[in-house]
Amino acid sequence: MMNRRFTGLTDTGVLRSVNQDNYYIDPDGRFFIVADGMGGHAGGQEASAIAAQQIHAYLDAHWNADIPSHTLLEKAFLQANQGILDDQNAHPERGDMGTTAVVVLFRGDQPWRAHIGDSRLYRIRHNKLEQITEDHTWVARALKMGDITRDQAKTHPWRHVLFQCLGRKDVNTIEIARLDVQPGDRLLLCSDGLTEEVSDEMIKTLFEEGESCEAIAQNLVEAAKEAGGSDNITVIIVDEGGDTQLIDDPEGEETQLRS
Repeated sequence: MMNRRFTGLTDTGVLRSVNQDNYYIDPDGRFFIVADGMGGHAGGQEASAIAAQQIHAYLDAHWNADIPSHTLLEKAFLQANQGILDDQNAHPERGDMGTTAVVVLFRGDQPWRAHIGDSRLYRIRHNKLEQITEDHTWVARALKMGDITRDQAKTHPWRHVLFQCLGRKDVNTIEIARLDVQPGDRLLLCSDGLTEEVSDEMIKTLFEEGESCEAIAQNLVEAAKEAGGSDNITVIIVDEGGDTQLIDDPEGEETQLRS
């Protein structure tokens, strides 16, 4: 079995008084979740907590069900979205709350990833850092269309504007795809409290310098705080250490949920 090592760490940051991030790590290393809430102190905290709990609960309850992993992830995200909508109805003061979510799942012989919003998944392979997810933000879309430059994107006043998140009736962009993971790869799931403060080059350097998952996670959080720490910071590190033998998983293609 693969020698999978993993850890997670969250920090309120320097400027915020409340941590609106949440994360969950399955004790057996089957799946990993990061959620970054928004909508005021109570709203953001509640939205990300509901998302992490509902996704975790659905994956755990249906893990051995005879359904493809991409369907399992889709249903888990939709249950989380409904859970947030239900809480909004019960607590009108939290009516504008929402959350991002990024999930990595190891089920069967094919890993999968899913996300909505701008929490990210990176893969480090042979000392090369690659951003796997694409931010669901106005700026990322404008950059892809060539409407703004990469330098403009870094400081654009709309760079935090999401066009999709959990906690909306019109959720229609949950990206779910197969994830290429090889022995020796390392994965980083993180909220934008890290990536707003720490460049990809610095993230790569901190992975190269870290001696363990725990050390890398601590160094990433500290680097974000030293750079300003303007938002909550959450990281999960997953280190794939060797060969593994896993149960079969029904075939499934890359999918994007659309209403």
